[in-house]
Amino acid sequence: MARFPPSASAILARRPSSPGTTTRNVIKQARKSDPRITASLTRLHFHDCFVNGCDASLLLDVGGNITESEKTAAPNNNSARGFNVIDNIKAALNKSCPGIVSCADILALAAEASVSLEKGPSWKVLLGRRDGFTANKAGANTSLPTPFETLAQITAKFNAVNLSVTDLVALSGAHTFGRAQCKFFSQRLFNFNGTGNPDPTLNSTYLTTLQQNCPQNGNGSILNNLDPSTPNAFDNNYFTNLLNKRGLLQTDQELFSTNGSSTISIVNNFAKNKNAFFKAFAQAMINMGNISPLTGTQGEIRNDCKKVNGS
Repeated sequence: MARFPPSASAILARRPSSPGTTTRNVIKQARKSDPRITASLTRLHFHDCFVNGCDASLLLDVGGNITESEKTAAPNNNSARGFNVIDNIKAALNKSCPGIVSCADILALAAEASVSLEKGPSWKVLLGRRDGFTANKAGANTSLPTPFETLAQITAKFNAVNLSVTDLVALSGAHTFGRAQCKFFSQRLFNFNGTGNPDPTLNSTYLTTLQQNCPQNGNGSILNNLDPSTPNAFDNNYFTNLLNKRGLLQTDQELFSTNGSSTISIVNNFAKNKNAFFKAFAQAMINMGNISPLTGTQGEIRNDCKKVNGS
């Protein structure tokens, strides 16, 4: 794993306004009108780091040498959101410390602030990442876990970026807040794996609710709470839901319902011990934020997160 140079942190430490404080203040303002924003910003960091490493490639729009944007890849198209808030954070930081804080670092800072604002854990965000020059739409389509994959497939994708099974379960716990569109789980409700029946791992009462929210051949973009019990709070109810067969996405429930999986004991532990989950989640976010970062003279610090400097 790459380590971040102390020079970047030292420069930031000398600034009168901490980038973390600025980031948090912008998110607080956005949260007043958009309660979903904290979950969305946390997801952006995840979707950036799994493709090309944590280099803010997800934020690049088409233009200049960027011919395809990761924003239009299947896992992101019409579901990844919060880009305007990242732009607002960048604008605020450009005023207080221009040319110092990368867009990749902003994504990491925004994720930490978002989780802690919703009463989740806090952690020290390593700084010193730099921004990449390229986007990788094909990589986004293949590297990011999807809601339709088996636990073995998801585990392989985490292994590919040196994240452990504990990291996988802990990071899945981010589904303790946020929403998902019907199209990402409707196959579980009526014709699971071509059987003509619902997914047997779904609680029957929960199934009825979901079928009403997402009728067969209905609007696939309707939003549903990932955590039906406390949808806006960052807590460990996500894991309690799995024990009760109330995981929304197939990949959620598989963490507990896959026979013989090592994830089952981890889910049980996190369901009964919120502190254990919070500690593991904070460490998993640090591990994820250290996936192949550009440091030193690699990459650049973008002036505008949407485009490479000079384009």
